[in-house]
Amino acid sequence: MAVSKIKVSFESNVQKIWEIVTSLENYGWRSDLDKIELLNDKQFVEYTKAGYPTHFTVTFAEPYKRWEFDMENDKW
Repeated sequence: MAVSKIKVSFESNVQKIWEIVTSLENYGWRSDLDKIELLNDKQFVEYTKAGYPTHFTVTFAEPYKRWEFDMENDKW
């Protein structure tokens, strides 16, 4: 199983950054995506420009601190 941990620091308002990064409706800043399909409040699917899906299940969310999820796709 692959595990990825990413930590980044921004010199900006934490609420605004959280809103942008976790928005599943306004993902225009993600140039790699064609669309995001919302399945329910914990699951969604991201589709690449080539139509390749990655399934996400949110496992933990602590607003302004942590957003954890499991990811699945056939490619990785």
